[in-house]
Amino acid sequence: MEDLPADITYLRTAIANVVLVGDQSSKDWVLVDTGIKGYADKILEAAKERFGPAPPKAIILTHGHFDHIGSLEGLLESWNVPVYAHERELPFLTGKDDYPEPDPTVGGGLLSRISPLFPRSGIDISGRVHALPADGSIPRMPGWRWIPTPGHTQGHISLFRESDRALIAGDAFTSVKEESLIANLTQEEDIHRPPAYFTTDWDAAWESVKKLEALKPLYAVTGHGPAMAGQELQTSLARLARDFETIAIPEHGRYVHQND
Repeated sequence: MEDLPADITYLRTAIANVVLVGDQSSKDWVLVDTGIKGYADKILEAAKERFGPAPPKAIILTHGHFDHIGSLEGLLESWNVPVYAHERELPFLTGKDDYPEPDPTVGGGLLSRISPLFPRSGIDISGRVHALPADGSIPRMPGWRWIPTPGHTQGHISLFRESDRALIAGDAFTSVKEESLIANLTQEEDIHRPPAYFTTDWDAAWESVKKLEALKPLYAVTGHGPAMAGQELQTSLARLARDFETIAIPEHGRYVHQND
């Protein structure tokens, strides 16, 4: 995409994005997230077209929800590569725990209403998945660092490169109203809260948005929606960080104001 640095591209898998990071002339590249189940072949095809037969050096997960790890096991059948995630996500990636139930009463869209049908069970890739280094570095991604952005999940992370202020935000915020099926189909650009039905800590989610806004990113690829860049990104993200409490946090819901 013209709006992104040359070494960053992304592929939409139904409602969720995967990000490929690396120069086309280089065999050193990584995959961030793996999208919806059933897209392994399309991801493999896109990777081969961009990088040739070389597999990624690693797969980095922003978190372990079904729409970010759906094609992971299929990809690992073709690629013998390490997977990295925050240590708090490891229970959901080693078969030890399941995510909390989604809340269909928040978000106001069709995807929210049908969210109880979405998978929330953990997967087991023990032996393939590793905790990210505690110092914020990202294996096989020189120049990038991971940033804890909890709220949507306890171990959610975002990725940032200081040299060009490129951000891979995962679901810390989105660039489309993810709860709406129509918005997902049209990909109408709109910086938005993390997907409401799976977000369990709204105070932490707000702090994470403020943390990312303070970085003043020039480019952002989110887990849902089109990439954004420049002044429009910064202005919209500043508005979300400032007004999160009134425009993003639902008034009612299973996980809203639970600590009050």
